Amino acid sequence: MSNRLKRLFAQKPKGLLSVYFTAGFPNLNDTETIILELEKNGVDLLEIGMPFSDPLADGPTIQASSTVALKNGMTIPKLFEQLQDIRQKTQIPLVLMGYLNPVMQYGVERFCQKAAEVGVDGIILPDLPLQQYVEEYKELFEKYNLSKIFLITPQTPEARIREIDSLSNGFIYMVSSASTTGKTVGLAEQSQAYFQRVSEMKLQNPGVIGFGIHDKDTFEAACTHASGAIIGSAFVKALHREGSLPENIKSFIQSIKN
Repeated sequence: MSNRLKRLFAQKPKGLLSVYFTAGFPNLNDTETIILELEKNGVDLLEIGMPFSDPLADGPTIQASSTVALKNGMTIPKLFEQLQDIRQKTQIPLVLMGYLNPVMQYGVERFCQKAAEVGVDGIILPDLPLQQYVEEYKELFEKYNLSKIFLITPQTPEARIREIDSLSNGFIYMVSSASTTGKTVGLAEQSQAYFQRVSEMKLQNPGVIGFGIHDKDTFEAACTHASGAIIGSAFVKALHREGSLPENIKSFIQSIKN
């Protein structure tokens, strides 16, 4: 596990706020501003989405932000260029989230090497099958000290969750439902039963809950079952509002925290 992630979960085992944003949205060069403003407003962990033209797990909000980001000219090389000096300005843990196809086109080893070089701590690739990771990529991730973060859902069997736990070295992304991101119903009773079940498994990796976390109530509910929660679509929407980026970020984060 990267030292930054390890330190974060040791210092803050509960109530951790993670935020997802799409690189290149609303504007191509907003990446650094968004990172620094989120940190300034007390966010603990950031997930930076690498936009892709066919994002399976993403709901309409994040899909739309991906489309805009791609139109704006966001690419993996561009993102790495933007992150080049980020570690001189912040030590907040950074996780890149995206799909396998663009990473393979860039070159998986080259991607891992570059991610490590700019100070990325972990990678989430939801469409990379576990078996393929083990056979083809595990050694690379370990070589470059990148945490590989896997998703589990209410449908994931216990044996698979335990296998994922043994292969993980950061945190486990607990998807709150089997639907796409951005659905904003409260955390349903069946989700609660699933969180409880996972919690009773006493996994070695902390869990962070994502999908459907959009306000103070859903954030706090999720935090009772896991180390923290991830807010994506609701934050991406907030970036779209009238007003300056720093103001929008501040008011949104305050609405979750206060």
